[in-house]
Amino acid sequence: MQFGKCNVHLHYNKQLKQNIMQASELKTKKITMSTLKSFINKSVNLFVQEISSFDGMTDCVQSSSNRGLIKIDKQNAIGHNGVWCVGQSRDRFEYKETETHYGIEVYNCCGSGILWTNK
Repeated sequence: MQFGKCNVHLHYNKQLKQNIMQASELKTKKITMSTLKSFINKSVNLFVQEISSFDGMTDCVQSSSNRGLIKIDKQNAIGHNGVWCVGQSRDRFEYKETETHYGIEVYNCCGSGILWTNK
């Protein structure tokens, strides 16, 4: 472009910006239901680990016998076996981190589970 007697050269550096929620971002913010949904949408690989679940036979929350990581589909992440959200401020969220994964633990009257993604 030319403005008056000066030549102006515009350089547009198109960088591919990854739209992934980083662990450092989760550490610094208060985790809410919106944060959980954003984490699910932005995660490439999503895993669930069931810690405890409601057992109708004993009418209370029992620790889970299957604590392994299960790869899940994003569409069913909040209602998936292992992570249940009850809403109306009755869910508690906490940031969790291991050497290879980071994620969000969901705890409520239905049990607790952790949604993990790779570092």
